[in-house]
Amino acid sequence: MVVQQLTNKHTIVFFSMKNTILGFLFFLISISSVLGQNNPEISVVFNNTPLKEAILQVEELSDFHFFFEEEWLVNQFVTERFDNKKLFEVLSEIFEETTLNFYISDNTIVLLNNSIVYSTLPSGIFYEEEKVTPPSETTNAPIFREEFVSSEASHKGKLVTIGKQKPNTENKFFTLSGRILNFRDNTPVPNVAVSTTDRSRYAVTDENGFYSITLPYGLNKLETNILGFSQLYQDVIMYGNGSLNLSVAENTETLDEVVVASKRDANVRDAVMGATTINIEEIKTIPLVLGERDILKVATTLPGIKTAGEGASGFNVRGGRADQNLILLDDAVIYNPSHFLGFFSAVNPFTTGSLEVYKASIPAEYGGRLSSVFDIETKPGNTEKVAGEGSIGPITANLSIEVPVVEDKASVIAGVRATYSDYILKSLDEESLKNSEASFYDAIVKYKHAFDKDNTVQGTFYYSKDRFSITSDSVFGYSNRLVSLKWDHRFSDKSRADLIFVNSQYEYDIEYEADANENFEFGYKLNESQLKLNLNYALSKKHKLSYGISSKLYGIDPGNVSPLGDNSSVESKEIQRERGLESAIYFADLFEVSDKLLLDLGIRFSMFSAMGEATQNVYEDGKPKSESTITEVRTYGKNETIKTYGGPEYRFSARYLLGNDYSIKAGFNRTIQYLHLLSTNTTMSPTDIWKLSDLNIEPQRADQYSIGVFKNVIDQDLEFSVEGYYKRMNDLLDYKIGAQLILNEDLETELLQGNGKAYGVEFLVKKTKGRLNGYFGYSYSRAMIQLDSELNEERVNNGEYFASNYDKPHDFSLVTNYRLTKRYSFSANFTYQTGRPVTYPIGNFVFAGEEQVLYSDRNQFRIPDYYRLDLGFNIEGNHKKEKLAHSFINISVYNVLGRNNPYSVFFVNEEGKIQAYQTSIFSIPVPTITYNFKF
Repeated sequence: MVVQQLTNKHTIVFFSMKNTILGFLFFLISISSVLGQNNPEISVVFNNTPLKEAILQVEELSDFHFFFEEEWLVNQFVTERFDNKKLFEVLSEIFEETTLNFYISDNTIVLLNNSIVYSTLPSGIFYEEEKVTPPSETTNAPIFREEFVSSEASHKGKLVTIGKQKPNTENKFFTLSGRILNFRDNTPVPNVAVSTTDRSRYAVTDENGFYSITLPYGLNKLETNILGFSQLYQDVIMYGNGSLNLSVAENTETLDEVVVASKRDANVRDAVMGATTINIEEIKTIPLVLGERDILKVATTLPGIKTAGEGASGFNVRGGRADQNLILLDDAVIYNPSHFLGFFSAVNPFTTGSLEVYKASIPAEYGGRLSSVFDIETKPGNTEKVAGEGSIGPITANLSIEVPVVEDKASVIAGVRATYSDYILKSLDEESLKNSEASFYDAIVKYKHAFDKDNTVQGTFYYSKDRFSITSDSVFGYSNRLVSLKWDHRFSDKSRADLIFVNSQYEYDIEYEADANENFEFGYKLNESQLKLNLNYALSKKHKLSYGISSKLYGIDPGNVSPLGDNSSVESKEIQRERGLESAIYFADLFEVSDKLLLDLGIRFSMFSAMGEATQNVYEDGKPKSESTITEVRTYGKNETIKTYGGPEYRFSARYLLGNDYSIKAGFNRTIQYLHLLSTNTTMSPTDIWKLSDLNIEPQRADQYSIGVFKNVIDQDLEFSVEGYYKRMNDLLDYKIGAQLILNEDLETELLQGNGKAYGVEFLVKKTKGRLNGYFGYSYSRAMIQLDSELNEERVNNGEYFASNYDKPHDFSLVTNYRLTKRYSFSANFTYQTGRPVTYPIGNFVFAGEEQVLYSDRNQFRIPDYYRLDLGFNIEGNHKKEKLAHSFINISVYNVLGRNNPYSVFFVNEEGKIQAYQTSIFSIPVPTITYNFKF
């Protein structure tokens, strides 16, 4: 009971339903009569007039003042004509079809939502009321309100009021009807028992999910019961007959297989742009070279993600270089994410839980790269029983296993993959390949422990190793190693934090054995350690905040060479170590301005310090950097700052809904990269060099603008998107012709820094369900570089923009799967790309008695276009539940058309003539059979 004093003479008592049956009430001292006093006649016409405006008109025509909550009047309208009607009659009619009641006291009218003010004591308040027989189900009382309650998020629905509370109502029972639907697909659920919690009243849904139940006046507690669905509890206040639809969720057991899929309509409703989630389970049907399931290779079939060529290592995302992608495995960086010279990715698909690719709208927590983030997360192990998955292919074998450590709390997942390609090379008839080797392996272990609902700890260890020598006197080897530790703590339902420590190491070595006097061993190593704290706080329904701080320490050993064997005449040499500290702080707010407008606002401030112990050259201004233009050599002690760089990195994106399944998005990203990759190859090579910014090398910077339209056709499970972008880049690192990058103590003398620009349009159509599913992607894009300077020695192509090595304007991909039955399906993958740029010889001349070749401007021409068709046939094992293992067989043919796609074109001077040669990777169809199993 709530008592509110309105005037000195009148006291109003509000009775809730729980109060009306109490034995003691306040006696009303004095009350004004509504009918007997001050009830004027008014005339007014309403024509679809908003209810608030109608009330204000009545207020102007009378001496009364109204008090109400505006939210009660939203989306309510009045159409009625009143001629000399009493005020009480006018108010009764305009509020008839609403949930509003009114109380008149002197010149004050108070509106109440589903409440009544009693001017006299209710009948029966001091004695038990007589039993009332329920009315028939065919009562003609009006339906005042319709509600919809879902059990998807909770087993308890919020309180629902049906009908309108009226004084001295004669009906003591009312009818509640509606439908019960399956939350997953909105299909009706028959045979659901709907009852009060005391089981005194109940009903059962028919084959169409309809129910009808008679309930007493006032508060009722309902529940639903059916096998296979979660129980739903719902409180309902009955003031009249009405309708209430309910949605129940299936109560299914979690399957052993984990399928990661984006939530429905996320591509339309999220604010981020250029983001893609790759479904790990669905990629098993895509035909790939040698039958290896490969999540990173699948990513290159999406618009905006390209490679320099078949078998190339690294990715080029929206006109960015291969070193501008941040590739993370459980928050730790993988520097070389490929095996076998780029044919396979270094990530085990059987232990991978999810892959998120950000080409734009990069979250503020990520930094250090210009173009993209590949966020790979290892799936947690099974906490209930031992499970595993494996495959056997033409040259690789893969096995993962999941073991519970503490039931329902802790588990470990481990995976190992290896190749037996050495055996194949030695069995070939080609004599030059018999002494070759090409092998790799990788292993990963992840432990996850949920101590309680608020604290979870996980740790990951990963290691990969490659070793190869193809008809060469040199043996190359490279490896990745990473460790990741993470503590997830929940402070409350609104606040949580992640404390993360990671360490990554990449190293390679070369063993050269040809001439006994020239044998040598070369080594290179990069190591980084990072500590970061990420926090999230749900400030309100409109503001979801994320913020954090991080610090990363780099250590690079740029190279060392030592003699191999006692007879080698090679002298030992070691380039000075590089060290740097990169720190950042960030803040982001996911701001829901309205139902239609969503903003993702973020800022990251990063700072980098190049540190000693080191020496740095200072060069004369206005002259090329060379040994002869050094004016000073500065020496820095251990941990002494050499040069500091930094600045703000903005991350803004916005989404505006044009409909429930239709939106437009826009974004702006500013990124800074302090680490550079130096390579004289077209694509990433295991022997490339990573270089930190220092006194002579500026960090790379980029600004990207993007806009897109996103549309879903729900009935057809189709997703459409068109995105456009424009990106400007500064201080991109390149090299002079004939540059010596390895074991160079004055490396900056071989380097150039210039500008870049990239722009394009990406189109994607995706069908997610049905017998025929897959996606079609097309992009038109350009990636240009400008190396301009006041010095001729540092200018390329006269300082004009020219196409980068990975500029491929047209890129078309079609990936489809057609399911014949639940066990058999066909799959196809078609790719077309414009040939990449190349520099051709265009003439010759004689200098100093020797014939010299005259080359075109850099990347002026292109190699032939690339296209390839792959086909596959997939066979699922039988679906018996009780068996040793579930199998999946993939039979595929890579490059069905036998297209001799060029990887590169090079030129050789033979007997005074320039001869052109083309290299290809797979110029014939490559059939593969891969057997997969799961237990």
